[in-house]
Amino acid sequence: MENTKYDVVALGELLVDFTENGTSNQGNPIYEANPGGAPCNVLSMLKKLGHETAFIGKIGNDIFGRQLKKAVSDAGIDVSGLVMDDVVKTTLAFVETKPDGDRDFSFYRNPGADMMLQPEEVDAELIKKAKIFHMGTLSLTHEPVRSATRRAVQIAKEEGLMISFDPNIREPLWESMEDAREQTAYGLSVCDVLKISDNEIMWFTGEEDFDAGIKKLQEEYQIPLILLSLGREGSRAYLKNSVTEARAEVPAFVRKDTIETTGAGDTFGGCCLHYVLEHGEGDVRKVNWKAEDLTEMLTFANKAASIITTRKGALAVMPSREEILKA
Repeated sequence: MENTKYDVVALGELLVDFTENGTSNQGNPIYEANPGGAPCNVLSMLKKLGHETAFIGKIGNDIFGRQLKKAVSDAGIDVSGLVMDDVVKTTLAFVETKPDGDRDFSFYRNPGADMMLQPEEVDAELIKKAKIFHMGTLSLTHEPVRSATRRAVQIAKEEGLMISFDPNIREPLWESMEDAREQTAYGLSVCDVLKISDNEIMWFTGEEDFDAGIKKLQEEYQIPLILLSLGREGSRAYLKNSVTEARAEVPAFVRKDTIETTGAGDTFGGCCLHYVLEHGEGDVRKVNWKAEDLTEMLTFANKAASIITTRKGALAVMPSREEILKA
């Protein structure tokens, strides 16, 4: 890792999120085309905080693909590992925000270009120049991108990188939830940092008590740092490595001007990786953090997540460090 150039390299989906933005004169919903995809949202947050990032993935060589490539590049993320497909179109997602702020997704991805990344198209040199490799499960739903993801993980492991994983389960994209469970288990088995939501941990572990669910994951997978997002209830962090063990919980910063929650989890996760890079030398396997360190990390991340809920989209509107500190 002497030739490190990037703090974080991510692999995964890059798509267009069509989010509701008013009603036309005819009474029809108006949708705004926002750049989306959890991995790039995480990278955009990290870039906003001063880190060098790069993305590996595939988009269609179409109107939306070109829009996405420009948006990611404009965010300061290295796109040299982004491949354009001349046959398969860019994946689209339509996001409906319900009255309670929850979201419903309709995906147009059968197939979508993000699914078509081939193992040989993974830029190994990008990964070799990174400190952290980040991924989710949307690049594990189908072949060939599943094999491409596993090849990237193998390269990261061989280079001694820390691996960050966010399941980010989207049920409509899986052929079966048993397949989703199997691929999530793979991610859990290789990661050093896990960001998981309350509904995901209950689904995977069968435990309604979150601490019990975390304990199950720690015992089975030995994940050093687990970040649990609880929506309006805030977040928790659990550190357990060969040096120490600590736990912290921080309430959410609930805002009256919230309009949607798209990207909040990615913003939170990006800020936590930022803390790891700044205070953990990029390696949570060896840090000797206490509960107060985890509290500091969660507070910053929760503030950032609260800000993104006041904005449409995520990737192009991540908050600055100054905005977060003032929140």
